[in-house]
Amino acid sequence: MHLRYSFRIEPTPSQRIALARTFGCARVVFNDALAVRKETWQADRSRIPTGALAKRVITEAKKTPERAWLAEVSVDALQSSLRDLDSAYTNSFAWVAGKRRGRRMGLPAFKSKKGSRQSVRFSKNGFRLRENGRLNLAKIGDVRVRWSRPLPCAPSSVTVVKDASGRYFVLSDGTVIGNPRFLRRAERRLRKAQQNLSRKGKGSKNRAEARVKVDRTHARAADARKDWCHQTASRLIRDNQAVYLEDLAVSALARTRLAKSVHDAAWGMFRRIPEEKAARYGRHVGIVSRWLPSSQTCHVCWTVDGRKPLHVRTWRCECCGTEHVRDLNASRVILAAGRAERLNAPGGPVSPGVEIPRQARPVGRGTHPKPQPVTTGRQAGIPARQGGEDVKIPPSKQSW
Repeated sequence: MHLRYSFRIEPTPSQRIALARTFGCARVVFNDALAVRKETWQADRSRIPTGALAKRVITEAKKTPERAWLAEVSVDALQSSLRDLDSAYTNSFAWVAGKRRGRRMGLPAFKSKKGSRQSVRFSKNGFRLRENGRLNLAKIGDVRVRWSRPLPCAPSSVTVVKDASGRYFVLSDGTVIGNPRFLRRAERRLRKAQQNLSRKGKGSKNRAEARVKVDRTHARAADARKDWCHQTASRLIRDNQAVYLEDLAVSALARTRLAKSVHDAAWGMFRRIPEEKAARYGRHVGIVSRWLPSSQTCHVCWTVDGRKPLHVRTWRCECCGTEHVRDLNASRVILAAGRAERLNAPGGPVSPGVEIPRQARPVGRGTHPKPQPVTTGRQAGIPARQGGEDVKIPPSKQSW
């Protein structure tokens, strides 16, 4: 299991200049390598090896006057750009072949120096943790880190990220949970900041400062949303052995009139984070099909009552007459469907990843031994766990 922790760092003015130089050099190496690969493929449909590519765009490029400034930054950061390019191609090909699930992964594109987010990665050869809590980066120096939690183990890599607002980071039961609507609450401040930005002349220093204020407003809402998702997911995973979620077409809903509300609710993030925490702490997260009519089915008599518009939040079942709250009823239907699909159903193992106990077969005599019946754990008299509790699997080797 690989874990990623995010900490805020506070570089000095000289270290900010060195980081900006490293960001630029890593971006140039990435773009040069991508251009060489495209030229090689268009010429004879061949793929240049990574070693030859590194020698061409890093080692030999440093000897030219056009790229001599590449020697001013850590070579480890430049080599990490080439590894990122290889990973981008691998992920794109895996998605085309159907081996990678999720959103479409296109071919890598050239990076722009005008992008609001910049990042560079250091491997084990490019960083070192000091005893005083400082983080030493190659050719940058000891950087102050705001440690918000202890590290579980030695990190395998460090990624320095500068976001749009100018901040630096180094690795990054009937209960109703309300929608906090972080972006909606920040709309007033955001509207004023955007109006102030529109009044500034293009290319001016005042416009650049106004743009940073807009980005900071967005960053505050995004950080609050991410923190809420982590805290809520941790509470759900800690208090429950199994959590069931409905598979929603978030990308499709984000193209409707509900786009702002869908993005503000962070449905995609809220599905990803519980799955990661469940894998870490030995819990089970089940995903129910999006085609399940959870809002149309009565959880008492299981009668499908038909489609309902979004403004209908309560409804009465025509078959049994039960009064339902739309969201609570849908959650109970999803829970029942998830339990039915899980291997914990009758006939399957009690805990995920645990095989059904079977009796040992006696040694057969002769050329055709008589087959013995297979006995499950419950039939053999082995007691099952109460409440279907999961086995807590300790986390494996973690990385930062």
